[in-house]
Amino acid sequence: MTATSHAWLSSSPFRLASLRLPTARATSTSNLDTDATTKFVPPARVVRDVLPTVYVYDHCPFCVRVRFALGVKNVKHHVHFLANDDVPTPTALVGKKIAPVWVWPEADIVMAESLDICRLVDADERFGPVQAIRPATERTDIRDWQKSVQSLLRTLQRPRYVATGLLPEFQQRDARDAFVANHQLPPYEKNEWKGSDGPTLAEKWQLYRDARDADPTQHLQALNEKLVELDELVDSEYHCSPGGLSYDDVDLFARLRSVTIVKGVQWPTKLRAYMDYMAELGDVPLYDAMAM
Repeated sequence: MTATSHAWLSSSPFRLASLRLPTARATSTSNLDTDATTKFVPPARVVRDVLPTVYVYDHCPFCVRVRFALGVKNVKHHVHFLANDDVPTPTALVGKKIAPVWVWPEADIVMAESLDICRLVDADERFGPVQAIRPATERTDIRDWQKSVQSLLRTLQRPRYVATGLLPEFQQRDARDAFVANHQLPPYEKNEWKGSDGPTLAEKWQLYRDARDADPTQHLQALNEKLVELDELVDSEYHCSPGGLSYDDVDLFARLRSVTIVKGVQWPTKLRAYMDYMAELGDVPLYDAMAM
């Protein structure tokens, strides 16, 4: 990494500070401007002579944020899917195992942190109209909803990630072992799962298989009810907060995408239209075809 790329980084390793945009603050939709539904108009295609590359895991919501933002901005780029156990590649780039990692040779920039990458892309004229994505509203209602389903989604999603055989980061057993070893299932906390007194790898795999093979009826009912709640919070199929596409959508779509890997989910009409629209707009396919 050269001095040029370091100039973009703050004192915190690989974290961009200079491009942080102001955010509109609101606690719920009732506090937001009630603008008419605004459908995002994609800008012209941007194809640089040397394409930037983003290093990602397919299932990772932080990686999806960057892929989605690049899709919204209509920026052609390389996507490099890392194996889940690949430590040397990201470490050589940014000093540790992390994803996403953004490599932009034209500007001599290598950096991590998903929202910083999104803001960099959206603030540079070389990637089309600047600030095309509206600032985040920091809505507490959507954040609270996300927290309320965290344990439920870990139970449903994580065993399916490693079981499909289709996600690029899990193509070899070593990669699947690394994920299972490091990603707990409820009711375990991370320190319990990874601690010396925690389950062995073989026991963790058995817990994953048990979770995958268990009757999903109860969990699906709970998830379907929560999706109805979220449907009421989403402003329209074109954006989750009034006024137009924003960083609220960058985050919400990235987190909801993996729900589509769960077979039997009943999507409310508006929320399903939102997912389909965002997947097309951001050029990030959903998991419907491989749902388990």
